[in-house]
Amino acid sequence: MEDYSIFTGKTKTFSVVDYVLFGLTLFISAGIGLVYAIIDRKKLSSKEYLFGGRQMYVIPVALSLLVTFLSAITILGTAAEMYRYTTMFWYLCLSFVFAIVLSVVLFVPFFYKLGITSVFQYLEMRFNKAVRTMAVIIFIIPTIIYVSFVLYAPTLAFNAVTGLNIWGSVAAIGAIATIYTALGGMKAVLWTDSFQAVVILAGLLAVLIQGSMLMGGFSNAWEIAANRSRINFHDFNPDPTTRHSFWSIVFGGGFVWLSLYGVNQAQIQRALSCPSPRKAQLALLINLPGLIFIVSLCCMIGIVMYAFYADCHPLKFNNLIFSTDQLLPLFVMDILSQIQGLPGVFVSCVFSGSLSTLSSTLNAMGAVIPHDLIQPFCCKKLSDRSMTILSKVTVFVMGGVTIACTYGVAQLGSVLQATYAVTSVLGGPMFGIFVLGMFFPWANSWGAIVGGLTSLAIMLWICIAAFVNRAFNAIPSAVSVIGCNWNITTTTMTTIATTMSTVNSTAAVNLPPTSKSSDPFYPLYTLSYMNYTATSVAIVVIVGLIVSFITGRTDPKSLDPRLICPLFDCLFPCLPEMILRPLRFGVNHEGKYDVDATPEVNVKASKMPEMTQSYAADRKQENGDGNFPIKHGVANMAYTDNDIISVHL
Repeated sequence: MEDYSIFTGKTKTFSVVDYVLFGLTLFISAGIGLVYAIIDRKKLSSKEYLFGGRQMYVIPVALSLLVTFLSAITILGTAAEMYRYTTMFWYLCLSFVFAIVLSVVLFVPFFYKLGITSVFQYLEMRFNKAVRTMAVIIFIIPTIIYVSFVLYAPTLAFNAVTGLNIWGSVAAIGAIATIYTALGGMKAVLWTDSFQAVVILAGLLAVLIQGSMLMGGFSNAWEIAANRSRINFHDFNPDPTTRHSFWSIVFGGGFVWLSLYGVNQAQIQRALSCPSPRKAQLALLINLPGLIFIVSLCCMIGIVMYAFYADCHPLKFNNLIFSTDQLLPLFVMDILSQIQGLPGVFVSCVFSGSLSTLSSTLNAMGAVIPHDLIQPFCCKKLSDRSMTILSKVTVFVMGGVTIACTYGVAQLGSVLQATYAVTSVLGGPMFGIFVLGMFFPWANSWGAIVGGLTSLAIMLWICIAAFVNRAFNAIPSAVSVIGCNWNITTTTMTTIATTMSTVNSTAAVNLPPTSKSSDPFYPLYTLSYMNYTATSVAIVVIVGLIVSFITGRTDPKSLDPRLICPLFDCLFPCLPEMILRPLRFGVNHEGKYDVDATPEVNVKASKMPEMTQSYAADRKQENGDGNFPIKHGVANMAYTDNDIISVHL
């Protein structure tokens, strides 16, 4: 009999080599930050610190985009999802295509050509300062919650099977990421992310290859999973309350990832670090196959893991583990511990996911809080050097806040579903405000504010009511305990078998569904968490347009065309002009990046200290719009450096 945990009743522990490799990963990550802190110690400009001088290479940017939201939550949660439910979640790879293609076509070139530091500056140009401030606050809250999950999830999972101290690990990971992000800025984050992407790939491949070998090949593991009803790709139920159907995952999940790649500061900031819009778009496209490959590896590991434990579900067996989020760490220790160092490689893989996500979001906070909350209200005359120092202080402070908030997220349940739910409920309304401003020229500031707050209130109501009413209509797939070694436990097989139907990831959230409530809104509470973002956006747009027309809609002809994205021109450029013209709704986009079209917008821009003439030199280096002396017979002011505000906001 093999010495696996389901036979011995004991979990295996780290070897000295494992600890050394794990520590080496953390040391290298911190070292990269210190190296760039030393190299760039005399470069204290915001452009250098927040954007790497806008001269970063495509490959490290693509790798950073890949791992920013491909965190430990994705690695642990996706494998557990395959084990606990079915393979329907694998359709998420199609949602990546949906999200990234739209981001490349619509959002990245739009924000790049505005020449802004923070995406929220656009909201003040389009609406007013109140909308900008509201959106920033909505962004900061879910971001802190998200990275708290990212810190907590892997430490909780590995504590059960390796003995790593939970809060010691949280403090160590949080402190390392905070230090190298604060000291090294964007360059440190990008190159560290690149290193961590390699570590993540190595760890996942090690688990998949070794697990497949033990199961007699991946095809054999697939056959076992198929015979036990784990392989399912045919749920096309259009019901939006279906937890994971083709539609909820591809399109609902597509909106979730579109909000991350399209308007999230962490991702847009990376794109803006490239020297031109084309290279920013290329970085996103290179990131796409990597994202699909990594998530597919996680799904395949989940299938192999289920086949391995097919006859002995280890949850609650002899107190091995207490959550399905701990399944993958247990599996790793079972199959890799005989090869010293490999468990350490995988733990490094998971914690690298946490480091990359935390560093990227802290870097984004270093741009958003000083430029959107501090400078516009109380420090308008700060020099660029002072703003850089303020960004570094912000990173240190927010790193501490994130570590502190980690203590509160333990009550929110299974990491995968809880993260998607919290991110969608709070991030969806923010995304909706951007959609309203970019694609609907009639919207005004009242519409943006009322629409955003209404969406936030309704989605919070749905989410909280779903929690209180236990409105979860998904039933985990069946598990078996007939193959467990009952000689090493005092718990009887009958007791375990009768409790398997009620064992879930975390009792606090994933309790068995209760009988249907008499609340007339109960069906609304069962809405799939994957559809939260799309629902949020729909509410913002509908309510925002209604309020805008009631309070006096914006005349599309009065808007600066640079603040509106021509949706149909971007998506269907081959359509004849006679069709595209009415679909621009009165906004004239021709030559909009050449000369000023609306002086009023320049007044707004001139009041923003971050919109300075220093950006003109950057635009002369790009290969896209802006690098020309004359177009349509008109002198390009950006090319002559006379007045950048009149060309690129």
